Amino acid sequence: MTTPPPTPTPLGSLPPREHLRPGQLTTVLDVVIPVYNEERDLEPCVRRLHDHLTRTFPYGFRITIADNASTDDTPRIAARLDDEMDHVTAVRLEQKGRGRALRTVWSLSEAPVLAYMDVDLSTDLNALLPLVAPLISGHSDLAIGSRLSRSARVVRGPKREFISRTYNLILRGSLAARFSDAQCGFKAIRGDVARRLLPLVEDTGWFFDTEMLVLAERAGLRIHEVPVDWVDDPDSTVHIVRTATDDLKGVWRVGRALATGALPLDRLARPFGDDPRDRQLSGVPGGLARQVVGFAVVGALSTLLYLGLYSLFRLGVGPQVANAAALLVSALANTAANRRLTFGVRGRDRAVRHQAQGLVVFAIGLVLTSGSLAALDAATRTPSHASELTVLIAANLAATVLRFLLFRAWVFPDRERRAAAEGGGYGVAGSEGERAGERAGGPSGGLRGDVPGPHGAFGHGGVDSRTR
Repeated sequence: MTTPPPTPTPLGSLPPREHLRPGQLTTVLDVVIPVYNEERDLEPCVRRLHDHLTRTFPYGFRITIADNASTDDTPRIAARLDDEMDHVTAVRLEQKGRGRALRTVWSLSEAPVLAYMDVDLSTDLNALLPLVAPLISGHSDLAIGSRLSRSARVVRGPKREFISRTYNLILRGSLAARFSDAQCGFKAIRGDVARRLLPLVEDTGWFFDTEMLVLAERAGLRIHEVPVDWVDDPDSTVHIVRTATDDLKGVWRVGRALATGALPLDRLARPFGDDPRDRQLSGVPGGLARQVVGFAVVGALSTLLYLGLYSLFRLGVGPQVANAAALLVSALANTAANRRLTFGVRGRDRAVRHQAQGLVVFAIGLVLTSGSLAALDAATRTPSHASELTVLIAANLAATVLRFLLFRAWVFPDRERRAAAEGGGYGVAGSEGERAGERAGGPSGGLRGDVPGPHGAFGHGGVDSRTR
């Protein structure tokens, strides 16, 4: 049947993560099976999954068949399963794309936990409950099955093994992804997270879930990984070359958006106080003491980086150029590390401004160190490399004290962190009043302007949704 479009939900910061109350919900889990021309595998898959959930899953569930414009007998089989089986629903979309199917069904489902799996059921179903349990308990925001975990047991050919590992290496190298397996067709997400995250995901094909994971990880959401038993389907219809090409285009697009700060990922963060690192604990340094310790650690590491870069650059250029280049690179890294680790600023809000202020501090340090080198050169016409390093270390110690004072008083002032804490913000400097209004139920201002958050009753206009 066809139902009117759902009422948009304001998109703001995520609420604190809480344990779901399954006893008060008719449907806790909605498992989506996206299909395109799967007339042979569809019915055995649905019946096997339905039997498994009936026997092992302790809460209410629904299986949703998302047909992506199939041209074979898949729609008829899906409709029949909808009519014959309890807790099975068929949805017909007139456009292809796995990502489009998942976005449509997940956006309209009222279930608090949303999952999907491939129709071939290559992943052993015993991993389903461990996959969704952390989402039900409130421990995690997303969960993925991993074929690359040490304890996973996988049977597949060398070609697919090579492609999978290469793709994940590309994600780690280009997008700094820390999750181990982006392509396994066995994932789950909390409904409240999906409603805020999906509007940011642009891809409608195979790259959809990779993009979703990258954005979630960059936003600081928790991704749970479950090692799986997985057997390759030799009859898979996935076009490997075309899929790999589309994935690489997606990696480039997402990487560019992250580099330019085009994605408001700070709006996906949990509120201040949800993270145990926000707590004040006895015996754990806080305030100025904690900042001094954090700044000292970051400073020591950045000094080692600076000296290593200086020695490297000195092989090809003069001392002043080598000093400026090494100090610039280490200053950018130092500001980013202190922003996150020393002063507890999370997300991307004002990140560019903080780096710009950090460069001003860098310029002051450059004057101190360059002046020290000039003084050494005036005193000794041919100073040794060891003498240069000694003078630079002394100058950097003075610059470090000044850098800490400027960071604390100007770049990351206490009033911003206090405002974040008092307003229940994210622990991110800036816009705390707006975010507090969002949490109080006011308008959020949206993501990318006023992008509506699709959520509401299952089914929507333009989609043939058969519900029991």
